[in-house]
Amino acid sequence: MPRVTFVLRDGTRRTLAVVAGQSLLAIAWAHDLGIEGACEGEMACSTCHVLVARAWTDRLKPPSPEEDDLLDLVPGATDASRLGCQIVMTDALDGLEVTLPQQARSLLP
Repeated sequence: MPRVTFVLRDGTRRTLAVVAGQSLLAIAWAHDLGIEGACEGEMACSTCHVLVARAWTDRLKPPSPEEDDLLDLVPGATDASRLGCQIVMTDALDGLEVTLPQQARSLLP
């Protein structure tokens, strides 16, 4: 089982053994980690915005053009910003670390 570490808004670190094939958003929901996911993972908002640890940014598949467009609208987005609904855990991502940004803003009305 791959492991993922979430660094929560208060700085707490939660390392979880997860089932491959789950998105970071689904994992965060299952463990009540405080990610909203207002569009329920349909890539229509940005409330599952996470910051990927630098050691991992080049190891993930690049964001799709649609994800890039949404990330362009995220306040405080960086080159480490990704949408948690678009990162699916695999065995190759064992040890992934992401940080929850201090704010999440929905693009939904």
